[in-house]
Amino acid sequence: MTRVRGIGLLTGWGAGAAALPIEATRAADGRRVIALAPPPSDGERFRRATRECRLGVAAVEAALADAGLSRSAISGPGTALVYVTAAAYGSSNRIFVDAYGKGGAASGLYFPYTAPSAVPAEVAIDCGLRGGYVILVGGAATCVEAFWQAATLLAAGRCERALVLAVETFAECEDLWARGRWAVRGPLVEAAACAVLEGGGGVRYAVATAPAALETLARRRAGETLACEPLVGLALARDAGEQHAALTGQWRGRRTAVTLGLPAATGAAAHA
Repeated sequence: MTRVRGIGLLTGWGAGAAALPIEATRAADGRRVIALAPPPSDGERFRRATRECRLGVAAVEAALADAGLSRSAISGPGTALVYVTAAAYGSSNRIFVDAYGKGGAASGLYFPYTAPSAVPAEVAIDCGLRGGYVILVGGAATCVEAFWQAATLLAAGRCERALVLAVETFAECEDLWARGRWAVRGPLVEAAACAVLEGGGGVRYAVATAPAALETLARRRAGETLACEPLVGLALARDAGEQHAALTGQWRGRRTAVTLGLPAATGAAAHA
């Protein structure tokens, strides 16, 4: 079975599953968006990088630390990257239109960051990844499909490990989300999460008719994190000491499901 070796989770509530409140709606106290500031980034290359790019790199770093892997261990053709988002590229597009969309000198310089591929591209460059590469656009159901895509690459021997990465940002487009409040339930919580997958077996992918317990728990604890929601559930299951995680996710009326094996919990959860 495909197993999770490490999980990195950053949300507007803090780092890791332990930072999540018991009830996100109550903790939000009327706020529509809970923003997530990226950690400081060194190097000239990140001077122009968007917030979601830096969050993606930070989530991968957190997952590698949790897995006990170095960047050199994942560099090269042996690591695949599957990236999913529903909203993150909207922030970079909004910034570009507002600040550079009138044909200023910086227009060409910042335009590449408006594409959904910008985040996984920065991660691939930063970590030296040269393996399989998939980009999916959608919410939680699409993230579940990302796990299936990663497991398929592993089962086919096309990679030794795979990273499933999701990033969602909302602050730059808060007014647009407010107009479409019927589409999602709040609060909107910015998040970046990554799972390191290993193992030769695939995962069973299916269409689900009802939410699994982890989907409900992730929504209650974290709030609306769109594509990051299954990864939030994964982190909660691992911290609870579960050996397997049955993940479901919904997006635009469609719900999907996979089951993954989990590593032993770390930190306080390991001794609970």
